Amino acid sequence: MFGWLPRHGNTATVDTLQDLTIARAVGLATRDNHDVLLARLAIMSAQAGIAIADAAPNPSLTLGASGINPNAGIGAGGLRSKTVDSSVRIDQLIERGGKRALRVENAASLHAAARHDAAETQRLLTIAVKLAYFDLLTVQDRLVIQTQSAALSLQTMVAARKRLKAGDLAPSDVARLEVDALRAQNDVSLLGTEDARARLVLAQLLGRSRDADEITLAEGWPAADTAGLANIDTVVDRRSDILAAQARLQAAESASKLALASRTRDITVGVQYDHFPASATYTQGGGNTYGITLQIPLFVRYQFDGEIRSANVALESARETLAKARDTARTELMRSLAERRNAYERLTQFEESILPAARKSADAAEFAFSHGALAIMDVLDVRRTYRLTQLDAVSARADYAKAAANMPAAPMPGDAQ
Repeated sequence: MFGWLPRHGNTATVDTLQDLTIARAVGLATRDNHDVLLARLAIMSAQAGIAIADAAPNPSLTLGASGINPNAGIGAGGLRSKTVDSSVRIDQLIERGGKRALRVENAASLHAAARHDAAETQRLLTIAVKLAYFDLLTVQDRLVIQTQSAALSLQTMVAARKRLKAGDLAPSDVARLEVDALRAQNDVSLLGTEDARARLVLAQLLGRSRDADEITLAEGWPAADTAGLANIDTVVDRRSDILAAQARLQAAESASKLALASRTRDITVGVQYDHFPASATYTQGGGNTYGITLQIPLFVRYQFDGEIRSANVALESARETLAKARDTARTELMRSLAERRNAYERLTQFEESILPAARKSADAAEFAFSHGALAIMDVLDVRRTYRLTQLDAVSARADYAKAAANMPAAPMPGDAQ
């Protein structure tokens, strides 16, 4: 029954985090993430609530003894021969006003809400895994750029020291190169710390915090495109958080009807059997009698006004919550569309013009410097500009990837493109 639950303890897992793709990361998170598992348990709890709501009231059994004379005693013989009056009574509550059906309807709506909550947890987890994946990819790309820059600075410093010995370079220029190389090494060290932090964030989402150092990424940046969503209202109505809010509204409607049904009187029917034997104090002989009772509550002091008022307030709150959820979802989609569009334009500009121009300028500066046609400070400025341009390009790729991750996985069926 609980086969989907994770195995804790010392059991070794066979799933490696090496060569991790986004799809496999999402799959691992779906299986092992704590929030997803708690959401599934909430579904099971809500399903149990349906069984509870569908249960009819149990009858009650009452056994009684009376007519006991302490002076005469209870006499000899078996239980039926004792000089004690005995009674057996069964009472059954009969619900009216459709209360049981309304309880089931309410519980079923809450079960549907729990399922949609689980789907929403899965949706948010998928987005979070993608964002964490891209954060780690961003850090690793920046680390590659900074490592290459540090290596280039070190090579230039070594060459500059040789030129210093040959009298071809001033000591102040060599000092500037040494400072630039130390800064580059420091940037590499800082990015190493960021890399460890990004690994931990992703590993925690996967439920594998202990294996953070094992992570290696197998995917690069997603291809950029301008696909959009024409029918935003349709996408909003199909989102899991909206469906959950709608299910809770249905549950509140059932609860409101159930509160009104409380004014429909339930009745309790009782059937009783009495046995009274002959005794020294009752010499007319024994016998058996039967009786039927009907119990009806009298609403003379209270008619469930508070429950009805509370249920109506909860119903209005559920309506307002659904309206708020729709507005929030629509705003999020509009913002994500705008962010994706802007990120696409920025990324295209970097890929097609800015980055190639910066690379061409850096190559020309390095060639001129290697032939003694460019001063130290000039080549350092060009290198710094090129490195910053590369880092900005990585940020542009990350911004587009994250904006795309916040969008639905694919256009909804029937939506115009």
